[in-house]
Amino acid sequence: MTANHWLFRLFVRLRRFFDGDQFILAAIAVTLGIFVAFGEIAFRWALRFVQWAAFGSMTPRLASWAADLPWWHVVLAPTAGGLAIGLLLRYAMPDRRPQGVPHVIEACALKGGRMSLREGLAAAAVSAGSLGVGASTGREGPVVHLGATFGSLVADRLGLSPGGTRTLLGCGVAAAVACAFNAPIAGVFFALEVVVRHYALGAFAPVVLAAVAGTVVSRLHYGDFPAFILPIDEQIGSYLEFPAFALLGVLSAAAALGFMAAVVAAEAAVDRLAPPRLVRPAIGGLAVGVMALWLPEVLGVGYEAVDAALNEQLGLALMLALILAKIAACAISMGFGFGGGVFSPSLFVGAMVGGAFGHIATQVFPHLSSGHGAYALVGMGAVAAAVLGAPMSTILIVFEMTGDYRLTIAVMVAVVVASIITQQTLGKSLFTWQLERRGVDLKGGLEASFLSQVKASDVMRQDYTAVAADAGIDEVMAKLRKARFGEVLVMDGDGILIGVITLADSAGATVDADLAATARSIARTDSAVLPTDADIRATMALIDRSGESHIPVVDSAADRRVVGMVHEHDVMLAYRRALEHARAEERGEEAPGTERTKPRRYYRRHRRGGR
Repeated sequence: MTANHWLFRLFVRLRRFFDGDQFILAAIAVTLGIFVAFGEIAFRWALRFVQWAAFGSMTPRLASWAADLPWWHVVLAPTAGGLAIGLLLRYAMPDRRPQGVPHVIEACALKGGRMSLREGLAAAAVSAGSLGVGASTGREGPVVHLGATFGSLVADRLGLSPGGTRTLLGCGVAAAVACAFNAPIAGVFFALEVVVRHYALGAFAPVVLAAVAGTVVSRLHYGDFPAFILPIDEQIGSYLEFPAFALLGVLSAAAALGFMAAVVAAEAAVDRLAPPRLVRPAIGGLAVGVMALWLPEVLGVGYEAVDAALNEQLGLALMLALILAKIAACAISMGFGFGGGVFSPSLFVGAMVGGAFGHIATQVFPHLSSGHGAYALVGMGAVAAAVLGAPMSTILIVFEMTGDYRLTIAVMVAVVVASIITQQTLGKSLFTWQLERRGVDLKGGLEASFLSQVKASDVMRQDYTAVAADAGIDEVMAKLRKARFGEVLVMDGDGILIGVITLADSAGATVDADLAATARSIARTDSAVLPTDADIRATMALIDRSGESHIPVVDSAADRRVVGMVHEHDVMLAYRRALEHARAEERGEEAPGTERTKPRRYYRRHRRGGR
């Protein structure tokens, strides 16, 4: 075999490799990770600029700075800032509410990964402004939302399939978490565990590359430092402490349940009282500002207090007070419309719960205790895992944020205990709870995502038989004998549905020899109908509830103008196809009949024969 032939074969194989779906998606993921990292850096600078305008300093130690400000300044900054946030919500956000991680989960699960760039940028501006004026929320959730928005934008511009779009959404989330926490491994697992919800190689490889690319940019800008520095001698004092770590998991579950209940209750209470949306953030800002007069640690992200707890610089009474104060401040901030996430608040509450427990445990068993700084670290992971519903990624977040792997087993024990208790008690994370309050059901996973995209109008047929409302019994019987499924639709002259007649309905009229009966008089007017925009999940539920196998499809429930008929076997076929699509995506494959992952431009070019 000649050298030229070997070179030709090598060239063909290399071209096939670089034209492969996974290579193209990997290259896109790296670029996206870099893009998201710059977005995260810009978000932090925007937050600092707003904080400088509100409090006169860009320092990350906002609590210490605010403690030296006049009382009126501490109260005025979040109150006046709340008015500005109210205006921004009114004119920039479509539903006049902030957006965060729950919206990302919804987009990935039910919308094929599609998100609006305008809404994403507006949500980032709302959150940066909220945190800058002292709202007691977190900065990581908004960055995750922004990263997901960038991923959706890239996928939309390249014309990727829904599977490819969801993968790039996960890439944006992974890069955002990696940059926000300096934790690339945690970023990967959070994206896969919470957003993408599977670990197939087709999604895993691009998500890893995006997280790594984002981390490289982040570390070049911020430096390679953990978010929190622990004392150098922090380690497990004795394996006899494991019952104490398990007990801390129980307390962390209680704290997480209280935290979630407070946030949801605050949102529900504000919606029920319904103050004007324009002034809601100002009311919340006033409450947070008044709380900050006594406990300035509740302002903003609050990592200064977390760092102090980890380094054993806070007393027991202060940490107990901060548990309640932070939960209340975060619930008020989110309930009254400030933007931000719950990552940071859950870590804050966990650090205080763990630190307070460690204080008591050290006093009772001083020779066995690892120190209350170690318990603060364990509490961080346990509470955050229970709140976020992400035990695996939360463990990794805590490890990578602190750079300390000596307490691995202790954190795992507390996280598992807290997660089990929370799931058995509540059965959901805070994100899922917030989505349920908005009427969004995530049960069913990827299958639900595909089913939500198939509407009744996509599976309906025009094979129905209709009869006029004033038709006699003889005409009705003649129509029924010819009807494919043994039923006819009774409609007026404008095509409006009046009712349905089956063979059983007509039999009664025949037995009674009521030959003067009309179609209108014997029709069942309470028959089930479907609007054209009902998805397959709603269609299946209606079939199950009504017991009918054939349901008319109407323009809307109000005018009942018939446009087609949905049959149970077609619905079940659509359901089976959804299962096939979901299983194929989880395996990293393309389901039959779907577009490939490559961009549309790629196919247009190759159809023309170009290279």
